[in-house]
Amino acid sequence: MDREDVLMMKPREIKRLHLIHQALEKKITQQQAAEVAGLSTRQMRRLMRRIQQEGDRGILHRQRGQPSNRRITERMRQKVLHLYQQHYGDFGPTLASEKLRERHRITVHAETLRLWLRQAQLPYRQRKARPHRQWRPRRSCFGTMVQMDGSHHDWLEGRGPKLVLMGAIDDATNTVEARFYDHEGTVPALDSLRRWVQRYGIPASVYLDKHTTYRSRQGPSREEQLQGLERSQSQFERAMSELGVEVIHAHSPAAKGRIERLFGTFQDRLIKEMRLARVASLAAANRFLEQYL
Repeated sequence: MDREDVLMMKPREIKRLHLIHQALEKKITQQQAAEVAGLSTRQMRRLMRRIQQEGDRGILHRQRGQPSNRRITERMRQKVLHLYQQHYGDFGPTLASEKLRERHRITVHAETLRLWLRQAQLPYRQRKARPHRQWRPRRSCFGTMVQMDGSHHDWLEGRGPKLVLMGAIDDATNTVEARFYDHEGTVPALDSLRRWVQRYGIPASVYLDKHTTYRSRQGPSREEQLQGLERSQSQFERAMSELGVEVIHAHSPAAKGRIERLFGTFQDRLIKEMRLARVASLAAANRFLEQYL
């Protein structure tokens, strides 16, 4: 059989074609065929006439194989790809589509942009598969636990000084507080927590890593030995003790996964947003971050 004689039909079209042949052979009425096919009697009569005139091919939709009337023009496609290469080469399709809408007033769905990039063989940022881990259940209510950490990264991409992003995220609700500092230490950590307390109140516990800011590596003093402590407290731990906040130290970065994923998102999106806004100083970075959050 020639390839041109083969009709590629959808299951719904096969079902309708069978019903039409049944009606044409007078085995069922037109009304019965229409009811089973989910069509009006008028539509069924129209299809029957088309089958009689064109054969089985008449069951195919008239737009089969034709370009959509809603398709984006080739000129617009080329413009989008040019803008992507010029401004958003290291952006993922989702973020790039948002920026095209915000900055250029061009609406292109992220999946459409992803398809265009593949067709044009343009590299783009792809999400990496995360290794499976058994997640610790979230705390039951807001304020029970706050995860805190600092992220050392080239946030300004060489346009300004090296910065550290101190972040805090509520374990139950993912409420976020963050601020840039010039280093990670006791003062930035306490200032970061102070901002959280002023906005949301004192948390019941904080979940931290074993950075020397949060956990002292020195042995206990005589006074601390008398208190039954096995090691010396850091200044941050002493402050938390005065506030009645429990300090919990994570044994691995994966254990405090919520704050680590938050930093991963910021290192992907926030850094690009600050590049587009030409942020180049600590003060400007914090002003931008406040608006961004």
